[in-house]
Amino acid sequence: MFDLGRLVRALSATAIAVSALALAPRPAAADDTLNVIAGAYSTAFFEVLNNVAQAAGYYKQEHLIVSTQYAGGPNVGAQLCATGKGDICGQSIEPLILGYDKGLRLTAFFVRDPQYDYVTGVLEDSPIKTLADFKGATIGEYSPSSPAELGLNAMLAGAGLRKDDVSYIVIGNGAQAVQALTTHKVAGAAFPFPELLAYEVQANIKFRWFFNPLIRDIGNTAYVASPDTIANKADQLKRFSRAQAMAAILIRENPTVAARLFFEGGNVKATPAEMQNEIRLLQLGQDQLPGNDPLSKRIGALPPVGIALYCKFLYDNGFAKSIVPASAIATDQFIAYANDFDHKAFIEQVKRLR
Repeated sequence: MFDLGRLVRALSATAIAVSALALAPRPAAADDTLNVIAGAYSTAFFEVLNNVAQAAGYYKQEHLIVSTQYAGGPNVGAQLCATGKGDICGQSIEPLILGYDKGLRLTAFFVRDPQYDYVTGVLEDSPIKTLADFKGATIGEYSPSSPAELGLNAMLAGAGLRKDDVSYIVIGNGAQAVQALTTHKVAGAAFPFPELLAYEVQANIKFRWFFNPLIRDIGNTAYVASPDTIANKADQLKRFSRAQAMAAILIRENPTVAARLFFEGGNVKATPAEMQNEIRLLQLGQDQLPGNDPLSKRIGALPPVGIALYCKFLYDNGFAKSIVPASAIATDQFIAYANDFDHKAFIEQVKRLR
C-alpha cells in the first residue's frame, strides 16, 4: 500500500540534507590552485600586492592556493603565461601590445600601478632643469631599448630636441645604478618610478622628476592571463582580484603592517633597517599602487580609453607596428566582484591590525 506520509518524510529528510550540504563551508580539498609568474625577485616593489595577499590570508579567505615563481623579466613571464606554464603573470603590458601581431594573446585584468611606470629622474642638484637642458646628455636605462625611452623621447620632441640629441646606456639597477648617477656617469635615469623611489629611500638621494603628461595616468603594470585562463578560470581570477583589492587597501591604510607582511609573503627575513625602508617606500609610493583611493569601487581597473591611447602612443612613436585594440589588451570583467565588499568597514578593520 502506498504510504504518502512516508514519502513526505523521506523527501523532507532529503531536502534537509541537500540544504546542509549547500550551507556547509568548502573543504580545504576544494580550494582552487593558481600559479603566479612574478618579477625577478620576491622583494620587488610590485610584488607587495601578491605577498601581502598571501601573508594576510586573503587568498585563503577566497579559497585559493596561490603559488609564485619568479621570471627574469616581462618577456619571459609573458611567454610562460601564454604557453600555459603559469596562470597569471604580474608584469608591464608592453609585451602584450608588441607581441599581438606575432600571435601573443594575453589580457590584463587587474592593474598593479594606476600610473605610467616609467619616468626620468635627474639628481636634485643637476644642472638639467628643463627638457631643453637634456641636449647632449647620456641617460641611464634599466634594459636596452626599454619603453622608458619612449616617454622621454616624446617629451624631448615636444621641446624641440631630436632623438639623437640624447644617448642611452644600460646602468643596471641597485647599487650599480646609484653609482652611475652619483658619479655623473649618466645625467639621469629613464627608469621605473618605484626603482628610483627606492634609491631615494635606501641611498638617501633626491631626484627631480620628468613625467610625460600624455601617458602619466595610464597604468602599464598589471596582472595578466591568457584568454583560455580567463575563460576557464574566471571564478578563480575574480577571487584572486578581490584578494588583491583587499591587499591594496591594507597597504594604503596600514603600511607598517603591510611592510611586515610583504617580507613574510616573500619568505624573506628583513632587518630592522630594511623594514623601516620598506615602510617609508610604501608611504611614498602610494600613488603607484591601486589602493591609493581606498573607497573606490574600481580598484584594479584599467580604463579602456587610457589603454587605447597608450596603444596609439606606442604606434605613433614607432614602438609598435600596428594599433592594437584596447579590448584585446585589458578587461574589467573581474573588477565589480573584486570590490564587492564593505570598503569602509574593511578600512577600519585593517587600521586596527598590529
